[in-house]
Amino acid sequence: MKAEALQSTSRPGPFFLLGWGLGLLLLGLGVCASPADREGRNTEYLAVCGDANNLPFSNDKMEGFENRIAQLIATKLDRPLHYRWWPQSIGFVRNTLRTRLCDLVMGVTSVNEMVQNSNPYYRSVYCLVQRADEPLVTGLDDPALRDKKLGIVAGTPPATLLTRYDLMDQTKPYQLTVDTRHFSPAREAVNDVASGDIDVAVIWGPIAAYAAARHSPPLKVTPLPAKVDGVELAFNVSMGLRHRERQWKHQVNSLIEQLKPEIEHILFEYQVPLLGQDNHVIADPNVQLSGTP
Repeated sequence: MKAEALQSTSRPGPFFLLGWGLGLLLLGLGVCASPADREGRNTEYLAVCGDANNLPFSNDKMEGFENRIAQLIATKLDRPLHYRWWPQSIGFVRNTLRTRLCDLVMGVTSVNEMVQNSNPYYRSVYCLVQRADEPLVTGLDDPALRDKKLGIVAGTPPATLLTRYDLMDQTKPYQLTVDTRHFSPAREAVNDVASGDIDVAVIWGPIAAYAAARHSPPLKVTPLPAKVDGVELAFNVSMGLRHRERQWKHQVNSLIEQLKPEIEHILFEYQVPLLGQDNHVIADPNVQLSGTP
């Protein structure tokens, strides 16, 4: 089965309300023509909302690990996979899942209150990214950081620690909320490590490992501890569903359990630093990560 993009979306413009209202009317006609269960979900295909330009998670060429995991689920359900695209930014859930553009959103933190969370399908952690020829930095409290130029996505949990350790004066901030069609701050930070503009980037694990591996030579990736000085740096990741759709949640949880080995295999292919619930790194024979949490 090959995923089909039912609708390509973009960020709201001046005529958003008029255009969106018309779009919902037309979409509603299509939804009404498709079979639905008593919770109002489409039973003809699996509709997933995702970002068309957000690797390693997803893109409209189906190259991300969330694309591939969504395809696993669709295949298990014996339904075609249909994607609807919207930039992963402010208003993503409100403009997609809640308006019934789709029935499933991949990759939400397991404490996200805007959605009903499935059981986690992976757990990862923030990481340090360095050049291969630099001495290894072991953590955010490593004295060696005093002489380094750092980079961090503003507003992410490790920024709290950099402030606490009085390292912000030597830290380059990267914007948290952007239009993903044009910008990727975390990947930009990793690129700046490779170019020498900064020495160490503190980045969410899946992005850190994916981007670091695409430089020659590959950059070093060191998972941080799951919790440092009371600040959580490791997070469970779930799938997002609409609230009150309990049957769908039960079905998705069952699929996650059934597909656990296949999901883990895909995550390892993308070099995602995976933690067990005991916060130890899950070893992958194909990927060498320095350090342990």
